[in-house]
Amino acid sequence: MFLTLTLLRKGIPGKQWIGKYRRPRPITWQMTRNTLKHLEREAENEYWISRPYMTPEQEYCHAAERRAQNWLKIKEAKFAKFPEHKHISDHLSHLNITKTWSS
Repeated sequence: MFLTLTLLRKGIPGKQWIGKYRRPRPITWQMTRNTLKHLEREAENEYWISRPYMTPEQEYCHAAERRAQNWLKIKEAKFAKFPEHKHISDHLSHLNITKTWSS
């Protein structure tokens, strides 16, 4: 039965590029070239990552002052949008009807 199915099958069942019985893609020279370029780029990145720019002693608290300045800028920007303080007399001034013009 399986031999008959194999011999009489005309093609790949379903979609030809996905699934268990998919058609394998031929590997071209462009694919090989792109893979090699990718591996070379990865190797160069690993090379530069393995050599730190600063020692751990230099890196410790090197950006504390810059971070403090940035935090002050953010805080000032937040307070710049904050509305002015209002007193209770400003809110209740419309109730002050007993005052006369002369006094």
